[in-house]
Amino acid sequence: MTEESRIKRGSPVARAALLAYMLLIVYASLYPFSGWHNQGLSPLIFLEHTALPRYWTKFDAVINVAGYVPFGMLLVYAMRPQVRGVWGFLLSSLIGALVSGSMEATQTYLPSRVSSNLDFYTNIAGSTLGALIGALSAHKLMDTSHLYKLRQRWFAQHASQGLVLVGLWPLAMIYPQPFLFGLGQVLPILSEWLSDLLEADIDLTSYVRPDAVLSVEQYWLSETIVTACGMVGGGLTLLCLLRKTAPRGMLVTLLIAATVAVKTVATALLFSPDNAFIWITPGAQGGFLIGAIMLGGLAFAPHQSQRRLGAAALLLSLLILNTTPVNPYFSETLQSWVQGKFLNFNGAAQFLAVTWPLAALWFLWLPSHKLNKP
Repeated sequence: MTEESRIKRGSPVARAALLAYMLLIVYASLYPFSGWHNQGLSPLIFLEHTALPRYWTKFDAVINVAGYVPFGMLLVYAMRPQVRGVWGFLLSSLIGALVSGSMEATQTYLPSRVSSNLDFYTNIAGSTLGALIGALSAHKLMDTSHLYKLRQRWFAQHASQGLVLVGLWPLAMIYPQPFLFGLGQVLPILSEWLSDLLEADIDLTSYVRPDAVLSVEQYWLSETIVTACGMVGGGLTLLCLLRKTAPRGMLVTLLIAATVAVKTVATALLFSPDNAFIWITPGAQGGFLIGAIMLGGLAFAPHQSQRRLGAAALLLSLLILNTTPVNPYFSETLQSWVQGKFLNFNGAAQFLAVTWPLAALWFLWLPSHKLNKP
């Protein structure tokens, strides 16, 4: 592909990332998607009051701004080259306002959510700031970018979907999980949904593994396997996108370091700074060491082998994670979770934590990988 045709076509990575981020915004805004009914309120009631809500925190306001900054940036990047410059900034800001307003209006039909003028204004501020950053940086990042040259030199030609998926892996660690890298705990959520639907106490984990009482050593072993398999699955998802000329060790190390950093910061914010490293358990340490050794050995394996082994690792992690009873220590730790923090993003964080390994499995088995020649 020539430089001119590449610029005319735009960035598929930006468009795929925009779609994924839009889905997260919708999920975060409308979670838990239950109890829909008309409460007799105008959908635009959040615009009828100029005073701030009675209960709000500076932390949530900052998070609302920060949450929409990437959305504004991605809007600008995704619309290039058809719309650029000042028009890209204005249109992205307008779309950000419309999306935020639509979410606040829809929340009036959810009894568990409260539409807020503060959320609306902070979201607009975030998307406008993001659009400004995007408009100022788009030319350098997308048209004359050294990043694009690195993208072509290091990553396979059709790696756009995979890059978005890999970029979401660290973010999936925000929601508290019983095991390090242990994403995809589906059965507890399905149990809760069925319990509400059938008005009965249903625990699918007990059906799959009845009368399971694990010793400390068995929990330790389960955590070691889940940590190692989750780490290998995430690392191999990145490795199968890389060309032979890419610095594979450095890129995988950076990905895992970013994932651990997000996990640490999120744990500190959700619980307390003293608990920032509470996830460092003997099982997590053992699994991390095993995962690092496996990734080191598989870094230069054929792409097809990396994809299959990555899928197998994720499947094994899902199997053990969903058949292991909840660790009482983890349940006790959750009691100290400061629910007010990240309140508007808890649903999206949980959605990402549950669906990421499922999306990775789908991606690793895509036939389009045949086009990813190193």
